Amino acid sequence: MQGDLTLLSAVDAAGAIRSGVLHSEKLVTQYLNRIDATEPVIKAWAHLDKGEALQQAKDADIWRKKGRATGALHGVPVGLKDIIDTVDMPTQYGTPIHTGRRAESDARMVERLREAGAVIMGKTKTTEFAYLHPTDTTNPHDATRTPAGSSSGSAAAVAARHVPLAVGTQTGGSVIRPASFCGTYGFKPTRGVISRTGVFRTSVSLDQVGVMANSLADAALLTNSLGCYDQTDPASFAAPRPDMLGGALAEAPVEPALVWFDLPFFDRLDDDASEGFEQVIEALGGRVECMPAAPQMASLTDVHKTIYDYEICQNVRPFEADHGDALSGEMTEAIARGKAITDAQYEDALGVKASAEAFFGNLFEDYDAILCPSASGEALPLSAGSTGDAINCTIWTLAGLPCLTMPLLVGANGLPIGVQLIGGAQEDDRLLRTAAWMQNALVSDLDEKD
Repeated sequence: MQGDLTLLSAVDAAGAIRSGVLHSEKLVTQYLNRIDATEPVIKAWAHLDKGEALQQAKDADIWRKKGRATGALHGVPVGLKDIIDTVDMPTQYGTPIHTGRRAESDARMVERLREAGAVIMGKTKTTEFAYLHPTDTTNPHDATRTPAGSSSGSAAAVAARHVPLAVGTQTGGSVIRPASFCGTYGFKPTRGVISRTGVFRTSVSLDQVGVMANSLADAALLTNSLGCYDQTDPASFAAPRPDMLGGALAEAPVEPALVWFDLPFFDRLDDDASEGFEQVIEALGGRVECMPAAPQMASLTDVHKTIYDYEICQNVRPFEADHGDALSGEMTEAIARGKAITDAQYEDALGVKASAEAFFGNLFEDYDAILCPSASGEALPLSAGSTGDAINCTIWTLAGLPCLTMPLLVGANGLPIGVQLIGGAQEDDRLLRTAAWMQNALVSDLDEKD
């Protein structure tokens, strides 16, 4: 195969490697060349060993030539957020407190990637402890702007074509918002689809794993490869996982029904984002029902914050005594807020969380997906000192619902703005099928207007 191989989809690259049309070594070499050319500005990587990446690719090629079984991601490069344990490279959590830290075993999802034949390229940068304090990663579309967080490096690496696939995590909006800012697809499946064993814990109740890719099918392929039951993860469920790739490639048997809730925090949307969503709703016509959000739904953002502050305090507070000077202001403030939350307030919040899960379980009997912004607009300038506002993601993360952002809008400065769809729990394949339908419907509308 000739030309720029970094433009290949992961689905096509994996198929070409399995059939012998493409060598993993050639593919990985082109990605490494692209990293060499752009990484000094983008700064997506916390750890990257080029020699080790090439050796993995060579081993994948030898394995295939011997006629042995190949996995769904055989020879395809993947980046991992720097809170995911690997035995052969450091995992440092985005903090100097853990510089050079080495895990004793791979995270469960890393075992799944190795089983699928993936080339694990390295660790992508994360905000401090996957929370709010920004890293130095820049947005590939505009180096003066943030890639968002906390999965900053994963989104930037995919958008810059350093890798076709990357793994991130989301406790608030840390997959969906970076994907929106960087113009990639971001998919957070139902809570419990992907194991969190071997991933730094900020919140046992809220932490979830997601992926970034440059196409819907690629995001589905990676999620299929990562998903499994893990009895050591309290969120993991012992049931078959939805076929993500099958959903992404399927045609909707009937036109899906979508719902748009008019949430009070939508007044935070930038004007171009607000206008863009009006155009999307208009283009989809009668398939979108717009309705006011009940006050109880809007208040779920506060419930999410209570749980998050309480639990991140429990997980990071042990570092405060010996490493307080190394913690950011954002982290010390979160610890202080967590200390102020009583056990009773925390238990009440968990009860509301359970009620929200039940409510959304009934909602998707009538609708295929919720339509919602992924972020408040385009990527913020780095000078703002913020990775952006997660408010558009927290309700759905609280309820553990599958969420997908697609790079369908462009803002006033020519930067991407994502469109988010939220589906029913464990109906991820249905959500991806609805997303494919929506993309096609919007393209058809544009063609008619042209």
